[in-house]
Amino acid sequence: MHILQIYKDYAPVLGGIENHLRDLSEALAARGHHVTVLVASLDRATHTEQPAPGLTVIKAARALHMASTPLSPAMIEAARAQRPDVVHLHFPYPPGDLAALAVPGKPPLVVTYHSDIVRQQTLLRLYRPLLEATLSRAARILPTSPNYLVSSAFLRRHAARCTVVPLGIDTARFAAPDARKAATIRARYPGPRLLFVGRLRYYKGLHHLLDAMPSVRAELLIGGTGPERERLETQAQRLGVAGRVHFLGDVPDDDLPALFQAADLFVMPAHLRAEALGLAQIEALASGLPCISTELGTGTSFANLDGVTGLVVPPADPAALAGAINTLLNDAELRARYGAAGRRRVEDHFSWTAIAQRTVDLYRTLV
Repeated sequence: MHILQIYKDYAPVLGGIENHLRDLSEALAARGHHVTVLVASLDRATHTEQPAPGLTVIKAARALHMASTPLSPAMIEAARAQRPDVVHLHFPYPPGDLAALAVPGKPPLVVTYHSDIVRQQTLLRLYRPLLEATLSRAARILPTSPNYLVSSAFLRRHAARCTVVPLGIDTARFAAPDARKAATIRARYPGPRLLFVGRLRYYKGLHHLLDAMPSVRAELLIGGTGPERERLETQAQRLGVAGRVHFLGDVPDDDLPALFQAADLFVMPAHLRAEALGLAQIEALASGLPCISTELGTGTSFANLDGVTGLVVPPADPAALAGAINTLLNDAELRARYGAAGRRRVEDHFSWTAIAQRTVDLYRTLV
C-alpha cells in the first residue's frame, strides 16, 4: 500500500505531532508499506530524504511563515505528482488541506484530528469553509481521544465517521532507562523533582505552574524550548523561585527515559484546548511517574485518570496545582500506586505496536 502522510513539519523538528508522524511513518514502512511524507522545508529549497527503507520524506520549499503556519506552494506541486492508495492528513494545518485536495485520483482521505484551532480565530473564520469541506470528504476522521470527540463542536457533526486512535509510544524505551544517567540527574537536582517536558508554547500553562511554585517545596525541571522561555524565566525571577526552576533546553530522545526516571512527579499544567493529548504525559506514565494534569475536555484526562494514575485539577488554577503537587509529594505510597497504574494504562491503550496496527487495519477497510 502507498500511503501519503501530510503535515507541516517533520523530524528533526521537535513536537508531539512531529514525533507521532515520524514514528507512524517508520512503523508503516517497517510493515512493508510504501510511505511518502509531505511537509514544508525549513528553507526555500525542496529536499527529499529517505531515512528508512520504504520511507520517503519530501520537504517542499517554504515560501513564507504566517500564524505558526508554513506556506509552501511547492507542496501542492509535489502532491500532484503522487499516486497514493491512501492520503493521511494531520490536522490542523490548513495548507495541508489544499495539498490533500491536489492529489490526483481521489484516493480515500484519513484525517487525524489532533486539535481544534484555538488561538488564531481570524484564521479560523477564513479557514472554516475549507475545514468543513475537508472533514466532510474524509472517509475516516481519527480523534486522539474520546474526550476530544465529545467536546469538539467540529467533530461532533461528523461523529459517524470518527474512530478514536490515540497517539502511541514505544513503551520498551521507557521500561529500562539508563540508571547512571538518572542518578546523575538526581544528584544535580537534589530534593523532590517535578518535571515538565514539551514545547514552551502559550497553551502549555507553565506560567500557572510557576505561580504555584512559591507554595511548593520542590525543584522544577523544564525540558524543552519555545517562544515562551524568556517570559517564563523573567516570571521565575519575579516570583523568587528561579533557583528552583531549571530550564534544561531540548532534551535528546535518548536522554528522556532517564529524565523521567529521575523525577518524582510529572506536571502538565495546560490551560487551553490546544493541548489535545500530551505525548510527553504518556511517556511519563510509561515511566511509572504519577501525573498531574488539567481538565480541558481533551485527551489529557483520558491519558491521566484522576484518582487512578494521578490527579486532575481545574485549568489556570495555581492553588489547585500546588495542592495536588503537595498531596502527592507527601504520600510516597500513593505515588507508587499511581505510577504502577500509569504503566498498565499505557500498555493497554497507548502501546505503539497496537496503535500502528490499528491504523493499518483502518486503511485496509478503505482501499
